[in-house]
Amino acid sequence: MPIKQSQYETLLAEYTSRRSAIALLRQYRPYLEMLPSLRRPNESVIPISLPLVRLRNPKSCSGASFSQNAQAVQIPCDLAIITCDPEWKIKMGVEIMVFIHRPQEEFSELLGRWRQTEVCLNQDYEWIMPPNKEHIFSEGAQKAYPLFVGVTETSDRVRRGLNGAGLPLLIQTVEANLDADQQAPLEVSHRDQ
Repeated sequence: MPIKQSQYETLLAEYTSRRSAIALLRQYRPYLEMLPSLRRPNESVIPISLPLVRLRNPKSCSGASFSQNAQAVQIPCDLAIITCDPEWKIKMGVEIMVFIHRPQEEFSELLGRWRQTEVCLNQDYEWIMPPNKEHIFSEGAQKAYPLFVGVTETSDRVRRGLNGAGLPLLIQTVEANLDADQQAPLEVSHRDQ
């Protein structure tokens, strides 16, 4: 059974909230442990859906040439989880890029989005922060980490490919036959690593 657009949209909408982004990280302990404060996780993350960065010396992220005026670029991940110090309210050096498996997306396309993200973030950049977080210093990171999210319908080829590449994949259960507005709460069926 193929992945439905409503499944993708449900996951993207769900992980936009801090609580759900933290719940996602709890499913992959190595990334959860990167949070600056495990006692105050809600104040340690800023999730940004379909994130944008401002490139200072723009180079191509996707093979296209930038004009002199082009500065803002959309990163090809679905969600960026930015870590910040809860005391000082400053951005920390760890950034987690979440890639949700999209309908009809093959392994090479999914992995290609991570590779394009690496190219973009290998430049001098700063995040374009959400309106309520614009005061936070948002310079580039020390390191960006990928996290892939699939659904039970994600093909074995994609699972094997990510596993073979040593990239973390979390499988979520999202009902495919419901409309996006009628989705049941997310449940984790199992985790592939």
